[in-house]
Amino acid sequence: MNPIIEFKDYTFKYRAQKEPTLRNIDLTIYPGEKVLIVGPSGSGKSTLVHCINGMVPFSYPGDATGTLTVKDKDPAKTGIFGMSKIVGTVLQDTDGQFIGLTVAEDVAFALENDCVPQDEMFSMVYDVADVVDIRELLPNSPTELSGGQKQRVSMAGVLVDDVDILLFDEPLANLDPATGKRAIDLIDKICRERSKTVIIIEHRLEDALYRDVDRIVVIGEGRVAADCTPDELLASDILIREGIREPLYVTALKHAGCTVRAEDHPQHIETMNLDSCKDRVKEWFEEVELPEPKPKKESALEVLDLDFSYISGHPVLSDIRFRIEKGEMLAIVGKNGAGKSTLSNLICGFLHPDRGQILLNGSDIADKSIKERGQVIGLVMQNPNQMISKPMIFDEVALGLRVRGVPEEEVKERVYDKLKICGLYPFRNWPVSALSFGQKKRVTIASILVMDPEILILDEPTAGQDYRHYTEIMEFLKELNESLGITIVMITHDMHLMLEYTDRAIVIADGQMIADDTPANVLTNESVADRAYLKKTSLYDLAVRCGIEDASGFVERFIYYERTVARKTANEGTADGVSKDGNAAGKKVTSDGR
Repeated sequence: MNPIIEFKDYTFKYRAQKEPTLRNIDLTIYPGEKVLIVGPSGSGKSTLVHCINGMVPFSYPGDATGTLTVKDKDPAKTGIFGMSKIVGTVLQDTDGQFIGLTVAEDVAFALENDCVPQDEMFSMVYDVADVVDIRELLPNSPTELSGGQKQRVSMAGVLVDDVDILLFDEPLANLDPATGKRAIDLIDKICRERSKTVIIIEHRLEDALYRDVDRIVVIGEGRVAADCTPDELLASDILIREGIREPLYVTALKHAGCTVRAEDHPQHIETMNLDSCKDRVKEWFEEVELPEPKPKKESALEVLDLDFSYISGHPVLSDIRFRIEKGEMLAIVGKNGAGKSTLSNLICGFLHPDRGQILLNGSDIADKSIKERGQVIGLVMQNPNQMISKPMIFDEVALGLRVRGVPEEEVKERVYDKLKICGLYPFRNWPVSALSFGQKKRVTIASILVMDPEILILDEPTAGQDYRHYTEIMEFLKELNESLGITIVMITHDMHLMLEYTDRAIVIADGQMIADDTPANVLTNESVADRAYLKKTSLYDLAVRCGIEDASGFVERFIYYERTVARKTANEGTADGVSKDGNAAGKKVTSDGR
């Protein structure tokens, strides 16, 4: 069988950069394969995709050596339009991909460009809408849809052109866990039933492996660091060495002293051979002791009997009641459209409740303006494009300080400090437009952190981040929380984040609060997880398969072990010049794929 994509000794350097982003790439992908591409930000993953779909060199000019063929064509000669008939790309930021005023118009866009007769066009749009299950959404505006629905519309828009290759750039970044599972299911179904070649770029490795992939390609510093099966990769140390998060159950097995072997098929915890590990996992569980519960503290924020509706008679939030203590680090979780972001907008004063109270430090803030609340509460929104207003990175992060009249010398010092923490200092003089979606997220986090708020609300703070930047941001937030006592509330779909960094989770489903409990209890409770579109942690499955009855206790011990023993070991490694991800400490950061 002839390859459908083939790189031979391929090197590419962007025109504006001194060093190549891709170096001596040798990679072959065959028709019908499903390949997962992983790697840290700046490794060249996005550039690899841009080479395949023709964006390089037409949208991103530069110099290339070696050869690249896609279905026997050279993308550099075929052009973007020619490649669009072979390769369809579903972007991470789906909002940047919509053109039509309705879903039907957007899906039909490529057909209209090809002057397809209207009757045929209608039939093709309906057929592809059925494939991705959006038939009932065709009359809607794309802006009205949830993250998962938008993604399916984008998929329909590329499938309708009957392309041979589908590229997915971080398909899970903005989706709740259950919707993410459905997305991976749908991608798998399309690959199998429509004989498409599928390439997925994703930071959330464990979630991406929910369905089988043929191979995983690891990109590190512009080179192919590994090209092997999932079982072979999980049994190696390549993920740790390249700064990529392992599946949680693999990490737990290693903590227990087990050897993860390819022949035990570790790709799925449900079917992995654990015969040689069960006793060790049980012993480890019994050895780890949990600390005493923390004493109660004063209230930082309290929500009492809160109701809200955008349209009268259609409640978005009903009878929401919870209390957040000073210095707490808490997660708010639930499916897309559950009302989590609406809740944060009510707290910040962008919306006003129909009923109920919001107390800040014990006092009702109903009469406080957005500006007054903003002096105490900082909000980092999910979509960075909705927050950024300045063309240059430094000016964007400095904006809030300058508005408040802070001296320019102090502005510079504080902005540089936060840019370093967020991994953006090398880009301090860059335009925002040159950044990836994930890097824009870090710009918005830096612009709020620079204001030194008492309460920080972050809507999906780690979406699109690789493990190293995820860890840097979360460790910094943890440091702020512990050393300065800043109360941190995170609205997230990342179950790893909730487990690793928070002691409590508020779960919202269908506008109601259905749980206020520890992350371990939430992610081992099937009814709560199912109703809120969460995903039971793989640690639960590991505990059950090893015969541990107290699955929640096992998860809690894993979290405590990670926060104390494992993190202490990682920090000692960093002090010796090696970071947690195995890279040299202080290593220069480069932009994602640029």
